[in-house]
This record gives sequence, structure tokens and C-alpha cells, in this order.
Amino acid sequence: MSLSLFDLKGRRALVTGSGQGIGFALAQGLGLAGASVVLNGRDRGKLDKAAESLRAQGIEVAVAAFDVSDHGAVVEGIAGIERDVGPIDILVNNAGIQRRAPLEDFAVETWHEVIRTNLDSVFYVSQAVARAMIPRGRGKIINIGSLMSDAARYSVAPYTAAKGAVKNLTKGMCTDWARHGLQINAIGPGYFATPLNQALIDNVEFDTWLKKRTPAGRWGRVEELQGVCIFLASPASDFVNGQIIYVDGGVLATL
Repeated sequence: MSLSLFDLKGRRALVTGSGQGIGFALAQGLGLAGASVVLNGRDRGKLDKAAESLRAQGIEVAVAAFDVSDHGAVVEGIAGIERDVGPIDILVNNAGIQRRAPLEDFAVETWHEVIRTNLDSVFYVSQAVARAMIPRGRGKIINIGSLMSDAARYSVAPYTAAKGAVKNLTKGMCTDWARHGLQINAIGPGYFATPLNQALIDNVEFDTWLKKRTPAGRWGRVEELQGVCIFLASPASDFVNGQIIYVDGGVLATL
């Protein structure tokens, strides 16, 4: 198969929550595959630092700092990118947070924070971007789900609810928008060594359990998500739609 199927030259990718961790790695991967990238997050300083790192690798980068959990900010932010930077060909909905507490003690305001950041933002950004993609007749939307799109662990039920909904929202987006030439899919990362998981990495008991539970016997490296993201962003996946691909070292494959 020709490698040109995975070539992203001439395409522009917006990656939300891309100042660090998985989002930064995905933006890097798309950029190294030829795309120009737009970094998004709330911390402009962090985004500028990330952009500097990517530019040093020869990647064309723009920065768009806005809060994806704020609908008004999203509408304004996407319009600004389309107007001032250029058309968005690829969207990666990566922004997310984690909050841990027993469900019976979970604060209502924290529940809404988790749902707003991990689920509502996917709808807000996707809708705003799709409204521009649909008249162009093409576009790739990649939602970042989780193992928790299909499973659960103690103390993260709201996150599990949000990521399960992202999986089904991906199917809903496909059902509505595939007819317009869009492909909407999701990636379900397993346990990766990121700032979001630092508390778990530092927990010796959890670290030991995870390595025994995962057939690959280790935490994932964020760079290991780049290949599947490039695939879903490229012409190679033009008839793949409404799917979630788990990248988890085999966790969901075994009891």
C-alpha cells in the first residue's frame, strides 16, 4: 500500500487540549505526517511553549487559546481559526480532565465539571467545525475516548459516563454527517504515562496492578497513539466511520 495514503500535506488539524500529554503527542504526530497544526487549550503560555517545540521540528503551528467547555468561546474560537488561520480539515477532540471520589460523595458541581469538559466540549467543538466542513464536503473528526468508554474503575464513574457517551456520540456524528463526506471515529487509549495519570503512576500499588493487568506489561507511551491518529486523519481511513479503536496494550482483550 502506498505511503501516500497517510500523507497529510496540505491539511490543517486542530487538536484540543494539546499543550501537553496525549494532545501534544497527537499534534506532533499529525505535524510530522505533513499537516499544519492548531494547538488549543486555556493556558496560552503552555501552548506557546508547545508550539515552539513543534516549530523546532519543522512543523507549521498556530495557537488558538480558548475554553472548549464554554460554548460561546468555542463558536468564536472556531470562527477565528477558519477566518484567520484557514479551513480546519482535521479535528481531534482531546481536551479532558479527571476527578476522583467515591460516587456517593461526588460533588454535584464536580460532576458537571467532568461532563462539561469531557463530553459537552466534544459536541460544542465538533458542531462548530462540522458546520464549516459540511459545505466543503470532507473532514475528519477524531474523538478521544478511553478504556472507560467500555469499562469502569472505582472512583471515576463520572469520567466513565462521559467517555461512554463520547463513544456513542461518535456513532451519532457518523450517522448524521457521513452523508456529507465526513469521517468521525474515536481512539480509546488505555493507561498512558501522562500528567493526567501522574497520581496513578506514583501509586506503587496501582502501578504494580496495572503492569500485571496489561498483557503488554507496561504503561503506554504517548507516541504510540500517533499512528492510529494519522490513520484516522488520512485518506487511508476514508471508509472507516463511527468506530472506536482501542490502544490499550491488550487490557480489554483479557480478563
